[in-house]
Amino acid sequence: MSERPSYGDRPARNERLSYTDRPARTERPAYGDRPARTERPAYGDRPARTERPAYGDRPARTERPAYGDRGASTGRPSYGDRGASSERPSYGDRSANSDRGTRTERPSYSDRPARSFDDRRDSNTDRASRGSDFYPKRDANGYAAGAAAGAVGAAAGRFGAQEDVVLERLEAEVTTASDVVDKTFGDLGLGDNITRQLAAMGAPSPFPIQAATIPDVLAGKDVLGRGKTGSGKTIAFGAPLVERLMENDGAKGRKPGRLPRALILAPTRELAMQIDRTVQPIARSVGLFTTPIFGGVPQFKQVSALQRGTDIIIATPGRLEDLVEQGRLDLSQVKIVVLDEADHMCDLGFLEPVQRILRQTATSSQKLLFSATLDKGVAQLVNEFLVEPAVHEVAGEDQASSTIDHRVLLIEQRDKRAIIEQLASGEGKTLIFARTRAFAEELADQLDNAGIPSTSLHGDLNQARRTRNLQLLTSGRVNVLVATDVAARGIHVDDINLVIQADAPDEYKTYLHRSGRTGRAGKQGTVVTLISKSRRRRMDELLGRADIEATMESVTPGDRLIDDLQSAGV
Repeated sequence: MSERPSYGDRPARNERLSYTDRPARTERPAYGDRPARTERPAYGDRPARTERPAYGDRPARTERPAYGDRGASTGRPSYGDRGASSERPSYGDRSANSDRGTRTERPSYSDRPARSFDDRRDSNTDRASRGSDFYPKRDANGYAAGAAAGAVGAAAGRFGAQEDVVLERLEAEVTTASDVVDKTFGDLGLGDNITRQLAAMGAPSPFPIQAATIPDVLAGKDVLGRGKTGSGKTIAFGAPLVERLMENDGAKGRKPGRLPRALILAPTRELAMQIDRTVQPIARSVGLFTTPIFGGVPQFKQVSALQRGTDIIIATPGRLEDLVEQGRLDLSQVKIVVLDEADHMCDLGFLEPVQRILRQTATSSQKLLFSATLDKGVAQLVNEFLVEPAVHEVAGEDQASSTIDHRVLLIEQRDKRAIIEQLASGEGKTLIFARTRAFAEELADQLDNAGIPSTSLHGDLNQARRTRNLQLLTSGRVNVLVATDVAARGIHVDDINLVIQADAPDEYKTYLHRSGRTGRAGKQGTVVTLISKSRRRRMDELLGRADIEATMESVTPGDRLIDDLQSAGV
Protein backbone atom coordinates (compact mmCIF):
# COMPACT_ATOMS: atom_id res chain seq x y z
CA MET A 1 0.00 0.00 0.00
CA SER A 2 2.95 2.36 0.69
CA GLU A 3 4.26 2.07 -2.93
CA ARG A 4 1.00 3.28 -4.41
CA PRO A 5 0.79 7.03 -4.98
CA SER A 6 -1.40 8.88 -2.55
CA TYR A 7 -4.54 10.50 -3.77
CA GLY A 8 -2.78 13.85 -3.67
CA ASP A 9 0.03 12.60 -6.06
CA ARG A 10 -2.37 11.23 -8.62
CA PRO A 11 -2.93 13.33 -11.73
CA ALA A 12 -6.15 15.25 -11.88
CA ARG A 13 -9.02 13.64 -13.68
CA ASN A 14 -8.63 16.04 -16.60
CA GLU A 15 -4.95 14.98 -16.95
CA ARG A 16 -5.78 11.28 -17.24
CA LEU A 17 -6.17 9.58 -20.58
CA SER A 18 -9.70 9.75 -21.85
CA TYR A 19 -11.49 6.70 -23.07
CA THR A 20 -10.97 7.85 -26.59
CA ASP A 21 -7.14 7.98 -26.11
CA ARG A 22 -6.96 4.41 -24.88
CA PRO A 23 -5.97 1.66 -27.37
CA ALA A 24 -8.84 -0.08 -29.10
CA ARG A 25 -9.72 -3.62 -28.10
CA THR A 26 -8.34 -4.85 -31.42
CA GLU A 27 -4.88 -3.65 -30.43
CA ARG A 28 -4.87 -5.74 -27.26
CA PRO A 29 -3.29 -9.24 -27.42
CA ALA A 30 -5.74 -11.85 -28.61
CA TYR A 31 -6.69 -14.80 -26.48
CA GLY A 32 -4.77 -17.04 -28.81
CA ASP A 33 -1.46 -15.32 -27.91
CA ARG A 34 -1.89 -16.17 -24.26
CA PRO A 35 -0.06 -19.24 -22.89
CA ALA A 36 -2.01 -22.50 -23.17
CA ARG A 37 -3.66 -24.03 -20.11
CA THR A 38 -1.34 -27.05 -20.34
CA GLU A 39 1.66 -24.84 -19.69
CA ARG A 40 0.19 -23.67 -16.42
CA PRO A 41 1.19 -25.57 -13.27
CA ALA A 42 -1.37 -28.08 -12.02
CA TYR A 43 -3.12 -27.32 -8.78
CA GLY A 44 -0.94 -28.64 -6.02
CA ASP A 45 1.01 -30.84 -8.47
CA ARG A 46 -1.86 -33.33 -8.48
CA PRO A 47 -1.49 -36.21 -10.90
CA ALA A 48 -3.39 -35.97 -14.11
CA ARG A 49 -6.73 -37.64 -14.23
CA THR A 50 -5.25 -40.34 -16.46
CA GLU A 51 -2.89 -41.41 -13.63
CA ARG A 52 -5.77 -42.05 -11.15
CA PRO A 53 -7.10 -45.63 -10.90
CA ALA A 54 -10.19 -46.21 -12.98
CA TYR A 55 -13.41 -47.26 -11.34
CA GLY A 56 -12.99 -50.64 -12.87
CA ASP A 57 -9.69 -51.19 -10.98
CA ARG A 58 -11.28 -50.60 -7.56
CA PRO A 59 -12.09 -53.68 -5.47
CA ALA A 60 -15.60 -55.06 -5.92
CA ARG A 61 -18.16 -54.52 -3.16
CA THR A 62 -18.05 -58.22 -2.36
CA GLU A 63 -14.39 -57.91 -1.44
CA ARG A 64 -15.10 -55.24 1.11
CA PRO A 65 -15.77 -56.31 4.72
CA ALA A 66 -19.42 -57.15 5.30
CA TYR A 67 -21.47 -55.06 7.68
CA GLY A 68 -21.57 -58.00 10.06
CA ASP A 69 -17.75 -57.88 10.40
CA ARG A 70 -17.73 -54.32 11.66
CA GLY A 71 -17.30 -53.44 15.34
CA ALA A 72 -20.58 -53.10 17.28
CA SER A 73 -22.67 -54.94 14.73
CA THR A 74 -20.77 -58.25 14.60
CA GLY A 75 -23.78 -60.14 15.88
CA ARG A 76 -25.89 -59.25 12.91
CA PRO A 77 -25.86 -61.36 9.76
CA SER A 78 -24.39 -59.64 6.75
CA TYR A 79 -26.69 -58.71 3.97
CA GLY A 80 -24.93 -61.27 1.80
CA ASP A 81 -25.84 -64.08 4.22
CA ARG A 82 -29.54 -63.29 4.29
CA GLY A 83 -31.88 -65.38 2.26
CA ALA A 84 -33.33 -64.08 -0.91
CA SER A 85 -36.73 -62.51 -0.79
CA SER A 86 -38.21 -65.49 -2.60
CA GLU A 87 -36.86 -67.82 0.13
CA ARG A 88 -38.51 -65.95 3.01
CA PRO A 89 -41.81 -67.27 4.39
CA SER A 90 -44.88 -65.72 2.81
CA TYR A 91 -47.29 -63.65 4.84
CA GLY A 92 -49.73 -66.50 4.98
CA ASP A 93 -47.08 -68.84 6.54
CA ARG A 94 -46.09 -66.51 9.37
CA SER A 95 -47.20 -67.55 12.82
CA ALA A 96 -49.12 -64.40 13.73
CA ASN A 97 -51.30 -64.63 10.71
CA SER A 98 -51.46 -68.36 10.26
CA ASP A 99 -55.04 -68.55 11.51
CA ARG A 100 -56.35 -65.88 9.19
CA GLY A 101 -57.99 -66.77 5.97
CA THR A 102 -56.93 -65.29 2.74
CA ARG A 103 -58.85 -62.29 1.49
CA THR A 104 -60.52 -64.46 -1.12
CA GLU A 105 -62.01 -66.63 1.66
CA ARG A 106 -63.72 -63.64 3.36
CA PRO A 107 -67.27 -62.78 2.30
CA SER A 108 -67.46 -59.86 -0.05
CA TYR A 109 -69.38 -56.74 0.91
CA SER A 110 -72.20 -57.71 -1.39
CA ASP A 111 -72.54 -61.12 0.41
CA ARG A 112 -72.69 -59.59 3.91
CA PRO A 113 -76.15 -59.21 5.46
CA ALA A 114 -77.59 -55.71 5.13
CA ARG A 115 -77.95 -53.71 8.33
CA SER A 116 -81.48 -52.43 8.75
CA PHE A 117 -82.62 -49.33 10.58
CA ASP A 118 -84.22 -51.54 13.24
CA ASP A 119 -80.85 -53.19 13.88
CA ARG A 120 -79.24 -49.83 14.43
CA ARG A 121 -82.03 -48.73 16.74
CA ASP A 122 -81.71 -51.96 18.72
CA SER A 123 -77.97 -51.55 19.07
CA ASN A 124 -78.40 -47.97 20.22
CA THR A 125 -81.01 -49.08 22.71
CA ASP A 126 -78.63 -51.73 24.06
CA ARG A 127 -75.85 -49.17 24.36
CA ALA A 128 -78.11 -46.67 26.10
CA SER A 129 -79.39 -49.33 28.52
CA ARG A 130 -75.85 -50.36 29.41
CA GLY A 131 -74.65 -46.82 30.11
CA SER A 132 -71.05 -45.76 30.36
CA ASP A 133 -68.89 -42.73 31.04
CA PHE A 134 -69.39 -41.60 27.46
CA TYR A 135 -72.98 -42.77 26.97
CA PRO A 136 -75.02 -42.14 30.14
CA LYS A 137 -77.88 -44.47 30.82
CA ARG A 138 -81.09 -43.10 29.28
CA ASP A 139 -84.76 -43.76 29.69
CA ALA A 140 -87.28 -44.83 27.06
CA ASN A 141 -87.71 -41.25 25.84
CA GLY A 142 -83.99 -40.84 25.20
CA TYR A 143 -83.29 -38.54 28.15
CA ALA A 144 -80.48 -39.01 30.62
CA ALA A 145 -81.43 -40.62 33.90
CA GLY A 146 -82.86 -37.98 36.21
CA ALA A 147 -83.63 -35.57 33.38
CA ALA A 148 -86.83 -33.65 33.77
CA ALA A 149 -87.85 -32.82 30.23
CA GLY A 150 -90.00 -35.94 29.92
CA ALA A 151 -91.89 -35.08 33.07
CA VAL A 152 -93.23 -31.61 32.30
CA GLY A 153 -96.20 -32.91 30.41
CA ALA A 154 -96.81 -34.72 27.15
CA ALA A 155 -95.32 -31.84 25.15
CA ALA A 156 -91.92 -32.16 26.77
CA GLY A 157 -91.38 -35.68 25.43
CA ARG A 158 -91.17 -34.32 21.91
CA PHE A 159 -88.01 -32.33 22.53
CA GLY A 160 -84.41 -33.54 22.74
CA ALA A 161 -81.65 -32.11 24.88
CA GLN A 162 -79.66 -30.85 21.90
CA GLU A 163 -82.54 -29.34 19.96
CA ASP A 164 -83.42 -25.66 19.83
CA VAL A 165 -86.21 -26.11 22.31
CA VAL A 166 -88.70 -23.29 22.81
CA LEU A 167 -89.90 -23.85 26.36
CA GLU A 168 -92.46 -21.12 25.91
CA ARG A 169 -94.51 -23.78 24.08
CA LEU A 170 -94.39 -26.35 26.86
CA GLU A 171 -97.69 -27.12 28.47
CA ALA A 172 -97.97 -24.97 31.57
CA GLU A 173 -100.46 -24.30 34.29
CA VAL A 174 -101.93 -20.93 33.38
CA THR A 175 -102.90 -18.45 36.07
CA THR A 176 -105.00 -15.35 35.50
CA ALA A 177 -105.56 -12.30 37.65
CA SER A 178 -109.08 -13.49 38.44
CA ASP A 179 -107.65 -16.66 40.01
CA VAL A 180 -105.96 -14.72 42.82
CA VAL A 181 -108.73 -12.34 43.83
CA ASP A 182 -109.05 -12.08 47.64
CA LYS A 183 -106.02 -14.34 48.18
CA THR A 184 -103.32 -13.37 50.68
CA PHE A 185 -99.72 -14.43 51.15
CA GLY A 186 -100.81 -16.19 54.32
CA ASP A 187 -103.23 -18.29 52.28
CA LEU A 188 -100.28 -19.37 50.10
CA GLY A 189 -98.37 -20.69 53.14
CA LEU A 190 -96.03 -17.83 54.11
CA GLY A 191 -95.46 -17.03 57.79
CA ASP A 192 -96.72 -13.95 59.63
CA ASN A 193 -93.33 -12.17 59.80
CA ILE A 194 -92.80 -12.48 56.06
CA THR A 195 -96.39 -11.47 55.30
CA ARG A 196 -96.10 -8.32 57.42
CA GLN A 197 -92.77 -7.43 55.77
CA LEU A 198 -94.26 -7.82 52.27
CA ALA A 199 -97.14 -5.52 53.23
CA ALA A 200 -94.62 -2.95 54.49
CA MET A 201 -92.84 -3.20 51.12
CA GLY A 202 -96.06 -2.35 49.26
CA ALA A 203 -97.14 -5.90 48.40
CA PRO A 204 -100.22 -6.64 50.56
CA SER A 205 -101.60 -9.28 48.18
CA PRO A 206 -99.97 -11.64 45.69
CA PHE A 207 -99.70 -11.08 41.94
CA PRO A 208 -100.68 -13.98 39.64
CA ILE A 209 -97.08 -15.26 39.15
CA GLN A 210 -96.61 -15.26 42.93
CA ALA A 211 -99.87 -17.05 43.64
CA ALA A 212 -99.05 -19.65 40.98
CA THR A 213 -95.52 -20.54 42.07
CA ILE A 214 -95.25 -19.97 45.84
CA PRO A 215 -97.21 -23.13 46.86
CA ASP A 216 -95.04 -25.34 44.63
CA VAL A 217 -91.83 -23.76 45.92
CA LEU A 218 -92.93 -24.32 49.52
CA ALA A 219 -93.74 -27.94 48.59
CA GLY A 220 -90.11 -28.44 47.52
CA LYS A 221 -90.80 -28.86 43.80
CA ASP A 222 -88.58 -27.66 40.98
CA VAL A 223 -90.30 -24.76 39.23
CA LEU A 224 -90.24 -23.06 35.82
CA GLY A 225 -91.94 -19.68 36.10
CA ARG A 226 -92.57 -17.36 33.17
CA GLY A 227 -94.07 -13.90 33.41
CA LYS A 228 -93.30 -10.47 32.01
CA THR A 229 -90.67 -8.21 33.52
CA GLY A 230 -92.19 -6.34 36.43
CA SER A 231 -94.77 -9.02 37.21
CA GLY A 232 -93.32 -9.77 40.66
CA LYS A 233 -90.98 -12.71 40.01
CA THR A 234 -88.46 -11.62 42.67
CA ILE A 235 -91.00 -11.97 45.48
CA ALA A 236 -92.32 -15.13 43.81
CA PHE A 237 -89.04 -16.92 44.54
CA GLY A 238 -87.58 -14.75 47.32
CA ALA A 239 -90.38 -15.03 49.88
CA PRO A 240 -90.89 -18.83 49.74
CA LEU A 241 -87.11 -19.35 49.65
CA VAL A 242 -86.80 -17.57 53.01
CA GLU A 243 -89.75 -19.53 54.40
CA ARG A 244 -88.17 -22.85 53.37
CA LEU A 245 -84.86 -21.96 55.04
CA MET A 246 -86.76 -21.22 58.23
CA GLU A 247 -88.47 -24.62 58.04
CA ASN A 248 -85.17 -26.44 57.55
CA ASP A 249 -83.27 -24.56 60.22
CA GLY A 250 -85.07 -22.22 62.55
CA ALA A 251 -81.88 -21.04 64.30
CA LYS A 252 -81.56 -17.29 64.11
CA GLY A 253 -78.46 -15.15 64.26
CA ARG A 254 -75.27 -15.18 62.27
CA LYS A 255 -72.75 -17.88 63.13
CA PRO A 256 -69.09 -17.34 62.12
CA GLY A 257 -68.28 -19.37 59.03
CA ARG A 258 -71.88 -20.45 58.48
CA LEU A 259 -72.10 -21.87 54.96
CA PRO A 260 -74.77 -20.51 52.59
CA ARG A 261 -77.88 -22.63 52.13
CA ALA A 262 -79.50 -20.79 49.23
CA LEU A 263 -78.09 -19.32 46.03
CA ILE A 264 -79.70 -16.84 43.62
CA LEU A 265 -77.89 -16.37 40.29
CA ALA A 266 -78.44 -13.30 38.11
CA PRO A 267 -76.82 -12.31 34.78
CA THR A 268 -75.87 -8.70 35.66
CA ARG A 269 -74.66 -6.69 38.63
CA GLU A 270 -77.66 -4.38 38.45
CA LEU A 271 -80.10 -7.26 38.64
CA ALA A 272 -78.18 -8.88 41.52
CA MET A 273 -78.31 -5.60 43.46
CA GLN A 274 -82.03 -5.21 42.79
CA ILE A 275 -82.76 -8.76 43.95
CA ASP A 276 -80.76 -8.13 47.13
CA ARG A 277 -82.75 -4.95 47.84
CA THR A 278 -85.95 -7.02 47.66
CA VAL A 279 -84.87 -10.25 49.38
CA GLN A 280 -82.72 -8.74 52.14
CA PRO A 281 -85.57 -7.15 54.17
CA ILE A 282 -87.63 -10.33 53.84
CA ALA A 283 -84.70 -12.40 55.16
CA ARG A 284 -83.91 -9.96 57.97
CA SER A 285 -87.52 -10.14 59.16
CA VAL A 286 -86.87 -13.74 60.25
CA GLY A 287 -83.22 -13.37 61.29
CA LEU A 288 -81.49 -14.56 58.10
CA PHE A 289 -78.69 -12.82 56.23
CA THR A 290 -77.98 -12.19 52.56
CA THR A 291 -74.67 -11.45 50.81
CA PRO A 292 -74.48 -9.96 47.30
CA ILE A 293 -71.49 -11.13 45.22
CA PHE A 294 -70.67 -9.55 41.85
CA GLY A 295 -67.72 -8.21 39.92
CA GLY A 296 -66.63 -4.65 39.24
CA VAL A 297 -65.91 -3.96 42.92
CA PRO A 298 -63.15 -5.16 45.32
CA GLN A 299 -63.91 -8.58 46.74
CA PHE A 300 -62.66 -7.79 50.28
CA LYS A 301 -66.09 -6.88 51.67
CA GLN A 302 -67.70 -9.88 50.04
CA VAL A 303 -65.09 -12.27 51.47
CA SER A 304 -65.49 -10.69 54.91
CA ALA A 305 -69.26 -11.24 54.78
CA LEU A 306 -68.72 -14.90 53.88
CA GLN A 307 -66.32 -15.33 56.77
CA ARG A 308 -68.90 -13.88 59.19
CA GLY A 309 -71.44 -16.40 57.87
CA THR A 310 -74.43 -15.99 55.59
CA ASP A 311 -77.62 -17.79 54.60
CA ILE A 312 -78.44 -16.54 51.08
CA ILE A 313 -76.01 -15.56 48.33
CA ILE A 314 -77.17 -13.35 45.45
CA ALA A 315 -74.45 -13.49 42.80
CA THR A 316 -73.34 -13.19 39.21
CA PRO A 317 -71.62 -16.32 37.81
CA GLY A 318 -68.19 -14.76 37.13
CA ARG A 319 -67.30 -13.46 40.59
CA LEU A 320 -68.95 -16.47 42.24
CA GLU A 321 -66.69 -18.89 40.36
CA ASP A 322 -63.64 -16.77 41.23
CA LEU A 323 -64.35 -17.08 44.96
CA VAL A 324 -65.02 -20.81 44.66
CA GLU A 325 -61.71 -21.35 42.83
CA GLN A 326 -59.91 -19.31 45.51
CA GLY A 327 -61.33 -21.62 48.18
CA ARG A 328 -63.20 -18.76 49.87
CA LEU A 329 -66.69 -20.12 49.14
CA ASP A 330 -68.21 -23.58 49.65
CA LEU A 331 -71.49 -24.38 47.89
CA SER A 332 -71.88 -27.93 49.17
CA GLN A 333 -74.61 -26.94 51.66
CA VAL A 334 -76.77 -25.03 49.16
CA LYS A 335 -80.24 -26.61 49.21
CA ILE A 336 -82.13 -24.12 47.02
CA VAL A 337 -80.87 -22.57 43.75
CA VAL A 338 -82.67 -19.83 41.82
CA LEU A 339 -81.79 -18.82 38.25
CA ASP A 340 -83.30 -15.43 37.49
CA GLU A 341 -83.34 -14.34 33.82
CA ALA A 342 -81.94 -17.76 32.92
CA ASP A 343 -82.28 -17.17 29.19
CA HIS A 344 -80.26 -13.96 29.40
CA MET A 345 -77.46 -15.77 31.24
CA CYS A 346 -77.29 -18.25 28.37
CA ASP A 347 -77.29 -15.40 25.82
CA LEU A 348 -74.33 -13.80 27.64
CA GLY A 349 -72.31 -17.03 27.48
CA PHE A 350 -72.84 -18.13 31.09
CA LEU A 351 -74.35 -21.53 30.28
CA GLU A 352 -71.22 -23.55 31.09
CA PRO A 353 -70.32 -21.52 34.24
CA VAL A 354 -73.88 -21.98 35.50
CA GLN A 355 -73.65 -25.73 34.86
CA ARG A 356 -70.37 -25.93 36.79
CA ILE A 357 -71.86 -23.96 39.68
CA LEU A 358 -75.00 -26.11 39.89
CA ARG A 359 -72.91 -29.29 39.97
CA GLN A 360 -71.18 -28.03 43.12
CA THR A 361 -74.41 -27.58 45.06
CA ALA A 362 -76.10 -30.36 47.01
CA THR A 363 -77.23 -33.20 44.75
CA SER A 364 -80.85 -33.03 45.90
CA SER A 365 -81.06 -29.22 45.88
CA GLN A 366 -84.27 -27.57 44.70
CA LYS A 367 -83.98 -25.64 41.40
CA LEU A 368 -86.15 -22.64 40.46
CA LEU A 369 -85.95 -20.96 37.03
CA PHE A 370 -87.70 -17.63 36.52
CA SER A 371 -87.62 -15.43 33.44
CA ALA A 372 -89.74 -13.38 31.07
CA THR A 373 -88.74 -15.85 28.31
CA LEU A 374 -87.50 -19.44 28.60
CA ASP A 375 -85.89 -20.84 25.47
CA LYS A 376 -82.78 -22.20 23.73
CA GLY A 377 -79.94 -22.83 26.20
CA VAL A 378 -82.33 -23.06 29.14
CA ALA A 379 -83.43 -26.44 27.76
CA GLN A 380 -80.01 -27.90 28.59
CA LEU A 381 -80.33 -26.70 32.20
CA VAL A 382 -83.83 -28.12 32.45
CA ASN A 383 -82.82 -31.51 31.05
CA GLU A 384 -79.79 -31.87 33.30
CA PHE A 385 -80.86 -30.38 36.62
CA LEU A 386 -84.63 -30.10 37.04
CA VAL A 387 -86.65 -33.10 38.17
CA GLU A 388 -90.36 -33.13 37.29
CA PRO A 389 -90.66 -29.32 37.35
CA ALA A 390 -93.95 -27.49 37.71
CA VAL A 391 -94.31 -25.11 34.76
CA HIS A 392 -96.26 -21.89 35.29
CA GLU A 393 -97.05 -18.92 33.12
CA VAL A 394 -99.31 -15.95 33.68
CA ALA A 395 -102.10 -15.28 31.23
CA GLY A 396 -103.00 -11.70 30.47
CA GLU A 397 -99.50 -10.51 31.38
CA ASP A 398 -98.09 -10.11 27.85
CA GLN A 399 -96.69 -6.87 26.49
CA ALA A 400 -99.79 -6.22 24.39
CA SER A 401 -101.90 -5.63 27.50
CA SER A 402 -103.67 -2.33 27.93
CA THR A 403 -101.21 -1.08 30.56
CA ILE A 404 -98.60 -0.28 27.87
CA ASP A 405 -99.21 1.77 24.74
CA HIS A 406 -96.84 0.73 21.93
CA ARG A 407 -96.05 3.26 19.19
CA VAL A 408 -93.65 3.10 16.23
CA LEU A 409 -92.64 6.39 14.62
CA LEU A 410 -91.33 6.39 11.04
CA ILE A 411 -88.76 9.18 10.78
CA GLU A 412 -85.91 10.49 8.65
CA GLN A 413 -82.52 9.71 10.18
CA ARG A 414 -81.52 13.39 10.20
CA ASP A 415 -84.54 14.22 12.40
CA LYS A 416 -83.85 11.62 15.10
CA ARG A 417 -82.13 13.85 17.67
CA ALA A 418 -84.69 16.64 17.35
CA ILE A 419 -87.61 14.21 17.79
CA ILE A 420 -85.95 12.60 20.84
CA GLU A 421 -85.44 16.02 22.38
CA GLN A 422 -89.11 16.87 21.83
CA LEU A 423 -90.29 13.54 23.32
CA ALA A 424 -88.03 13.78 26.39
CA SER A 425 -88.97 17.34 27.31
CA GLY A 426 -91.82 16.28 29.61
CA GLU A 427 -91.70 16.40 33.39
CA GLY A 428 -92.06 12.66 33.95
CA LYS A 429 -89.26 10.08 34.11
CA THR A 430 -88.04 8.91 30.71
CA LEU A 431 -85.73 6.02 29.82
CA ILE A 432 -84.02 6.14 26.40
CA PHE A 433 -82.28 3.10 24.89
CA ALA A 434 -79.31 3.52 22.53
CA ARG A 435 -77.34 0.80 20.77
CA THR A 436 -73.81 2.11 21.48
CA ARG A 437 -72.13 3.64 24.50
CA ALA A 438 -70.86 6.59 22.47
CA PHE A 439 -74.37 7.49 21.25
CA ALA A 440 -75.73 7.20 24.81
CA GLU A 441 -73.14 9.70 26.05
CA GLU A 442 -73.72 12.09 23.13
CA LEU A 443 -77.49 12.00 23.55
CA ALA A 444 -77.29 12.59 27.29
CA ASP A 445 -75.01 15.59 26.75
CA GLN A 446 -77.31 16.98 24.03
CA LEU A 447 -80.39 16.77 26.24
CA ASP A 448 -78.56 18.22 29.22
CA ASN A 449 -77.39 21.16 27.11
CA ALA A 450 -80.99 21.67 25.94
CA GLY A 451 -82.11 22.15 29.55
CA ILE A 452 -83.41 18.58 30.09
CA PRO A 453 -81.65 17.08 33.17
CA SER A 454 -80.13 13.83 31.87
CA THR A 455 -77.48 11.22 32.63
CA SER A 456 -76.19 8.02 31.04
CA LEU A 457 -75.75 4.36 31.97
CA HIS A 458 -73.54 1.94 30.03
CA GLY A 459 -70.80 -0.65 30.36
CA ASP A 460 -67.87 1.78 30.20
CA LEU A 461 -68.83 3.24 33.59
CA ASN A 462 -67.47 1.64 36.75
CA GLN A 463 -69.90 0.27 39.29
CA ALA A 464 -69.83 3.37 41.48
CA ARG A 465 -70.71 5.65 38.55
CA ARG A 466 -73.45 3.31 37.36
CA THR A 467 -75.00 3.19 40.83
CA ARG A 468 -74.76 6.98 41.20
CA ASN A 469 -76.32 7.72 37.81
CA LEU A 470 -79.18 5.31 38.44
CA GLN A 471 -79.75 6.95 41.81
CA LEU A 472 -80.00 10.34 40.10
CA LEU A 473 -83.04 9.10 38.16
CA THR A 474 -84.55 7.25 41.11
CA SER A 475 -84.35 10.33 43.33
CA GLY A 476 -85.75 12.63 40.63
CA ARG A 477 -82.65 14.80 40.31
CA VAL A 478 -82.66 14.02 36.57
CA ASN A 479 -85.66 13.26 34.38
CA VAL A 480 -83.95 11.26 31.63
CA LEU A 481 -81.64 8.26 31.69
CA VAL A 482 -79.98 7.33 28.37
CA ALA A 483 -78.77 3.73 28.54
CA THR A 484 -77.54 0.81 26.52
CA ASP A 485 -79.09 -2.64 26.94
CA VAL A 486 -77.25 -2.99 30.25
CA ALA A 487 -80.42 -1.36 31.64
CA ALA A 488 -82.85 -3.56 29.70
CA ARG A 489 -82.95 -6.08 32.56
CA GLY A 490 -82.63 -5.70 36.28
CA ILE A 491 -83.28 -1.96 36.43
CA HIS A 492 -86.26 -1.12 38.58
CA VAL A 493 -87.19 2.55 38.84
CA ASP A 494 -90.65 3.47 40.00
CA ASP A 495 -92.88 5.58 37.78
CA ILE A 496 -90.99 5.44 34.46
CA ASN A 497 -93.79 6.67 32.23
CA LEU A 498 -92.05 6.75 28.85
CA VAL A 499 -89.53 4.43 27.19
CA ILE A 500 -87.94 5.70 23.96
CA GLN A 501 -86.05 3.27 21.76
CA ALA A 502 -83.72 5.61 19.88
CA ASP A 503 -82.20 2.54 18.20
CA ALA A 504 -84.60 -0.30 17.48
CA PRO A 505 -83.68 -3.66 19.06
CA ASP A 506 -82.43 -6.56 16.94
CA GLU A 507 -84.58 -9.27 18.58
CA TYR A 508 -87.98 -9.50 20.12
CA LYS A 509 -86.74 -10.52 23.59
CA THR A 510 -84.77 -7.29 23.86
CA TYR A 511 -87.91 -5.38 22.91
CA LEU A 512 -89.86 -7.15 25.66
CA HIS A 513 -87.31 -6.38 28.32
CA ARG A 514 -86.81 -2.78 27.27
CA SER A 515 -90.54 -2.08 27.26
CA GLY A 516 -90.82 -3.86 30.61
CA ARG A 517 -89.14 -0.89 32.28
CA THR A 518 -92.50 0.94 32.16
CA GLY A 519 -96.05 -0.15 32.96
CA ARG A 520 -94.78 -2.19 35.92
CA ALA A 521 -97.20 -3.74 38.39
CA GLY A 522 -100.21 -2.79 36.27
CA LYS A 523 -99.37 0.91 35.91
CA GLN A 524 -99.74 2.77 32.63
CA GLY A 525 -96.76 3.35 30.37
CA THR A 526 -95.80 4.26 26.81
CA VAL A 527 -93.11 2.73 24.57
CA VAL A 528 -92.03 4.70 21.49
CA THR A 529 -89.70 3.15 18.91
CA LEU A 530 -88.00 5.31 16.27
CA ILE A 531 -87.16 3.67 12.94
CA SER A 532 -86.53 4.68 9.34
CA LYS A 533 -89.07 3.70 6.70
CA SER A 534 -86.70 1.10 5.27
CA ARG A 535 -86.87 -0.90 8.54
CA ARG A 536 -90.67 -1.11 8.62
CA ARG A 537 -90.94 -4.70 7.39
CA ARG A 538 -88.27 -5.90 9.81
CA MET A 539 -90.06 -4.13 12.66
CA ASP A 540 -93.33 -5.83 11.70
CA GLU A 541 -91.63 -9.23 11.97
CA LEU A 542 -90.12 -8.39 15.37
CA LEU A 543 -93.44 -7.22 16.79
CA GLY A 544 -95.11 -10.31 15.40
CA ARG A 545 -92.71 -12.58 17.27
CA ALA A 546 -93.29 -10.56 20.45
CA ASP A 547 -97.08 -10.85 19.92
CA ILE A 548 -97.46 -7.08 20.08
CA GLU A 549 -99.66 -4.81 18.01
CA ALA A 550 -98.26 -1.28 17.63
CA THR A 551 -99.44 1.77 15.74
CA MET A 552 -97.01 2.99 13.04
CA GLU A 553 -97.09 6.63 11.93
CA SER A 554 -94.77 8.95 10.01
CA VAL A 555 -93.71 12.10 11.88
CA THR A 556 -91.40 15.08 11.57
CA PRO A 557 -90.07 17.41 14.28
CA GLY A 558 -92.78 19.66 15.70
CA ASP A 559 -95.72 17.37 14.87
CA ARG A 560 -98.65 17.41 17.29
CA LEU A 561 -98.44 13.61 17.70
CA ILE A 562 -95.00 13.95 19.30
CA ASP A 563 -96.39 16.47 21.80
CA ASP A 564 -99.23 14.10 22.62
CA LEU A 565 -96.80 11.24 23.32
CA GLN A 566 -94.62 13.56 25.38
CA SER A 567 -97.66 14.54 27.44
CA ALA A 568 -98.47 10.86 27.99
CA GLY A 569 -95.12 10.52 29.72
CA VAL A 570 -95.91 13.20 32.31
